[in-house]
Amino acid sequence: MIRADAVVLDIDGVLVDVADSYRRAIVESVERVYGDGIDREEIQLFKDAGGFNNDWELTYAAALYVLARRAGFPLSLETFTDKVSASGGGLGAAETVVADHLDPHDREQVYAEWDCDRLRAVFQQLYLGAELYRDIEGSEPDLDAPGYIHDEPTLLASDVREELFERFDVGVLTGRPASEAAIALDRVGLDLPDDHRFTMDDDHPGKPAPDALVTLADRFDADSVAFVGDTLDDVETAVNAAETDPDRGYHGVGVLTGGLSGGTGREKFDRAGASAVLDSVNDLPALLE
Repeated sequence: MIRADAVVLDIDGVLVDVADSYRRAIVESVERVYGDGIDREEIQLFKDAGGFNNDWELTYAAALYVLARRAGFPLSLETFTDKVSASGGGLGAAETVVADHLDPHDREQVYAEWDCDRLRAVFQQLYLGAELYRDIEGSEPDLDAPGYIHDEPTLLASDVREELFERFDVGVLTGRPASEAAIALDRVGLDLPDDHRFTMDDDHPGKPAPDALVTLADRFDADSVAFVGDTLDDVETAVNAAETDPDRGYHGVGVLTGGLSGGTGREKFDRAGASAVLDSVNDLPALLE
């Protein structure tokens, strides 16, 4: 059992299943722009490397690897992401690893082809679909896509949602843009005030930086907070918050409904410092007192 006054939830892989939306958009964006790509299962290698809470940046890093591989980059994707992790994680680390293993001519060629603006535009069109792309991005789409955002099954049961609201202060901390977070929260029936949520659009460092989680704890005046997420970065956010704000208790709770699953997923969460690992967010009320 974990004692908590407040519960903070990630969205992707916790409240909604994004296997056929965000993760599909990552793979297909790289394929559409460059005619080559990575397998959907390999996305988890980037997630485990850390620093890829932003799926646009993960898409850019995957494309960078594909282009580097064409130019003679010698590392397997697993070795590449291991080195990215060792370099601090995230897109900047990916660029460093590529630069360290290509000669200047090949590196220049790779960066000349690497078009992050186009990758983002394709990603958003695939994910949002034409109508939402016009509304949210304010641009005219050039792809005919129905929008993978409509293929996100909800993971949070309605009775669990109501129990969480009855027993705890509830907040959300996500790497989604605010507009896309609002769509997901509406789908699962989480009606939260703006000051109980943090999204990509808020002025704070992204996970695993602890700033947003500590701010939510302050706003709730909580003595102890459980933060539920599906990635190692989520658990590390709680670990970092505990170090930053030692007068409160922070508990990172991993769920196995995202990219991490089974015994291997449990082991990775445990090594990252998870206070508990659950099969689903719906097991959360039984864990908390």
